[in-house]
Amino acid sequence: MAGKSPSRATGSGKPDTTKDEKTRAAEAKTAALGVKAVEVSHDYGGKLEVLPQVPIAGLDAFAYLYTPGIAQVSREIAKDPEKSFELTGRWNTIGIVTDGSRVLGLGDIGPRASLPVMEGKALLFKFLGGVNAFPLPLQINNGDEIVETVKRLEPALGGVNLEDISSPKCFDVLEKLQKSLNIPVWHDDQLGTAAATVAGLMNALEITGKKFETANLVVLGSGAANVATVRLLKACGADMGGMIVIDSKGIMSAQREDMEKMKIQNRWKHEIAVTTNDSGKKGGMKEAMVGADAIICASTPDPNTVKPEWIRTMNKNPTVFALANPVPEIWPAVAKDAGAAVVATGRSDFPNQVNNSLVFPPVFRGVLDARAKGIPDDVVIMAAKALAKGAAIKGLTPDHILPTMDEEDAFPAIAVAVALKTEEVGLARVHRSRAEYEQSAKSMLSRQRKIMKLFMEQGLITPSFKKA
Repeated sequence: MAGKSPSRATGSGKPDTTKDEKTRAAEAKTAALGVKAVEVSHDYGGKLEVLPQVPIAGLDAFAYLYTPGIAQVSREIAKDPEKSFELTGRWNTIGIVTDGSRVLGLGDIGPRASLPVMEGKALLFKFLGGVNAFPLPLQINNGDEIVETVKRLEPALGGVNLEDISSPKCFDVLEKLQKSLNIPVWHDDQLGTAAATVAGLMNALEITGKKFETANLVVLGSGAANVATVRLLKACGADMGGMIVIDSKGIMSAQREDMEKMKIQNRWKHEIAVTTNDSGKKGGMKEAMVGADAIICASTPDPNTVKPEWIRTMNKNPTVFALANPVPEIWPAVAKDAGAAVVATGRSDFPNQVNNSLVFPPVFRGVLDARAKGIPDDVVIMAAKALAKGAAIKGLTPDHILPTMDEEDAFPAIAVAVALKTEEVGLARVHRSRAEYEQSAKSMLSRQRKIMKLFMEQGLITPSFKKA
């Protein structure tokens, strides 16, 4: 939710002077972006439309684009269902599935209110990945019903992106769909955010002169994003015994009184509790941050969640990831003033955006180009490593630990790495050379920018907010 206006009155009728200038400026900026988002959504009536990609010179074309010629295409697929990836747009089409139960920092707002977010997601899929993505908010609350609904949609899709589904329901839905479908299933709040976080952390620790394998890590939040992040950190060699993970009840450990209840209600969190915090440290964020090299926050969208005085108790040159959206757990300027050497948020309007938008477009470009049957953690880790490497093209600095969305060269490389990894693990339906994957990815990504430029030049997409 947007921050409160800096002109908010206190009980005395005077302006609120309890916040410093940087905090008020950040809150005002957030509020202004919300106003602009509503204006754009209203004036354009949504962010997407469907356009043909085949030439239509006249009515005669419909004889083979539709009836009667199209019947033969259907016969081919009926004989060999795998041809649906060759003869239709299925190979480049995904569904963005949500029940609206855990949207951004907004919580359970339902499927209708989630639609603007899903439209934005589809826009990023298209512009950054060349992927045809369709928003599919479902009026369903039960996880098994989501699974059954998505299974019925499989014939139309080359992949599935799960989005904004509450925890722990999202873990179960992802696992069941990954086991039952023969196409890639990805939960972006888990896998996309985790891949971006791990990539950013690798580079942040390199910049600050610390080793990934021995760094003291603190993780605030035990929802979808951080559960997956901890899993990937473990797979990449992070020190799990020294890691401290905090949920709403404080520091997690095998000695906590709620372990048995957690094992029944959320086995994913239970696994984290019994594999981290070997020292049995107790308390909350204040106690956990003492002597930490990096903190990874994906929790409450409130800039007062992490106190600057806590950052001062961390080791020298600490890293602070405040990834809550739309408002971070601490404003970047405040964290820097407290001594943080590297600060990242989930937002594109601050330096160091650690956000799934850097991951899901090229990842899906890669798995779709390979016609992949799935997307295991090995592929996700490869994406994270490729993303981290992509930042080096422009150069690593404290304000540039990951490529931004306009650093175009980084994203085809991620897509290629992902495609080749799906071949390596035996999940690709096609087999191509690195050069072929690279050409395909670059072509698909550059095409979207060319189309956008052409449409704007021709006035088909108006540059102003007022749609023609």
